[in-house]
Parts: sequence; C-alpha cells; structure tokens
Amino acid sequence: MPVKRPGARKRRFVYGPVPSRRLGFSLGVDILPYKTCSLDCLYCQLGSSGRTTRRRRAYFSVRDVLGQVRKALASSPKLDHITFSGSGEPTLNRNLGRIIRGIKKMTRVPVAVLTNGTLFTRPDVRRELLAADVVVPSLDAATAPLFRKVNRPHPSFEAARIIEGLTRFRKEFKGRLWLEVMLVKGINDTPAHIRALRKAIAAISPDRVQLNTVVRPPAETSARPLTVRELERIRRALGDRAEVVADFKEKRRPGGSGDLDGAIAAMVGRRPMTATDIMASLGRPRDEVFKVLGSLLKAGRIRHISHGRKTFYEPA
Repeated sequence: MPVKRPGARKRRFVYGPVPSRRLGFSLGVDILPYKTCSLDCLYCQLGSSGRTTRRRRAYFSVRDVLGQVRKALASSPKLDHITFSGSGEPTLNRNLGRIIRGIKKMTRVPVAVLTNGTLFTRPDVRRELLAADVVVPSLDAATAPLFRKVNRPHPSFEAARIIEGLTRFRKEFKGRLWLEVMLVKGINDTPAHIRALRKAIAAISPDRVQLNTVVRPPAETSARPLTVRELERIRRALGDRAEVVADFKEKRRPGGSGDLDGAIAAMVGRRPMTATDIMASLGRPRDEVFKVLGSLLKAGRIRHISHGRKTFYEPA
C-alpha cells in the first residue's frame, strides 16, 4: 500500500507553476498517491517509505486529472512546460499515456515526464511515453552494487536491464531525451563509476546529460552534495553532452492571486521548497508569503527544516 501523506486534504493533481532549473515555469501534474515508487533512493526529497512497488494501477480518474489541468491552463500565465512529477514514479500510473494525450489536445505547451526509467523495459510504458515532448529519465548507477546502494530498488530491477530499456526507448522516441544523473558524494562519484556511466550514456545516446546533486533535504543524512568544482570535473569526464544543472534564478512569475494558503500547502506537499522558491513560483510578495508560511506552521500543516545554508518547508 502507498504511504499516505499526513494531513492530506482534497486531492490536487495539479500544482504550481513551479520554477524548474531545467524546464522554466512548469505546471506540475501529480498522478500518484504520496511516495508511490519503484525505488527508495537515499537522496529522495520525499523521505524514505521503506517500500517499493512495480505494479501499474489506474490510481485516479483520468477525467478528474484532465479537468484540473484544463482549469489551471485557463488561469495560468505563459508556461514553459507541463511536467509529470511529484509524489513518485509517474509510469506506475497505467493511464499515463491517456492523460498525456488528453493534455496534448488542450494545449501546445510541451509535455515533459520526469521518470526513474525503471519500467522502460516494458513496451507498453515506452509506447505511452512516445506522446510526450520531453522525457527525463534518471540513471544514477551503471553497476549493480551502486544501483542497490543509491537507489534501493524493488528487488526485481537490475541496472543492466534498465540501461537496455533506456537504449530501446531512445531508438523509438522522436522527442527530446535528457538523462539526469544524481551524484552523491563519496558513493557514485568515483572515477571507476564515472567510466561505467560514460559507457552506459554512449549506449543510450541522450540529447543531454544533466548532472545534479543533493540540493534538497534527503531521505538519509549520508547523502551529501558534491561541490561545483567536483561536478565540473565529472562533466568534463562525461563529454560534450553533459551539463551541470544550474539553480533557477533568472525568472520570476508575474504577480498572482487566489488561495495562497492552498497553493503553498500543495507545492510543499510535493517537494521541499524555500520561501524564495515559493515567491518566484507564485509571484507573491515576500511579506504575504511569510505570513501564510507562519500560519501554516502554527496550524501544524507544514514544518521547516535546514539543509546546507537554506531553510526548506515540507509537510508536517
């Protein structure tokens, strides 16, 4: 059974737009119960559930999801992407393809899917994702021991098979394929593993290789970030397609209106966010955002935690 988020209220499938380091202002679409995933990564910003699944289910009504997307599109300013992300692994929802195609009928805004790539061995999953414009699978480990250590997968998954699935998908997919590598200091950043990653990347042949590290509070305190210099060293080792994902700083959404309490609670319910993230995403003044954060903290709906030199807000 999936983990239930404490204090859950009426289900929201759409959140944001949120400022994304890769996708600009992105309207999030979350089609899974909280922390429903095939992996239990030690760096996960949602914390550890201690369980994994590979079962695909129709978790929610396609009509309800598309209805919320349609409403959000009518009230949102210009969006850069509509992105499937949030509470777990999107491909575990067996209606993913129907929802993507439904969104594509509503708008020309590109659809992106953030995925851990574990189910790409399945032809039905690859077929459903062909409707997306951008697919961003992750590949943190190219060897079996590191895959178990970093990603803590469902027992049926193997690193080599996942790489095979990604390689097949690349041959079928006509859109943009960006491979994300989450690097954890002292674990999957060794020269030997970077060489193994380079070999896997050559087989998959993504358009981009995006290097990330632990910038939000992780499930395990042992998951520590690399420095900018260390990331740059690995970028050079991985070749011309590799890039270090930069923090989102340049854009700010125009001023918004509406239910600020609900909007903030929904956003931090999907991932830990700083007050600066929230202000940039919602286009609301600093004093207004901090007032609502204070009331949500007092009501016990959210809490704040420190990671590095930043304060993040997450569900209580």
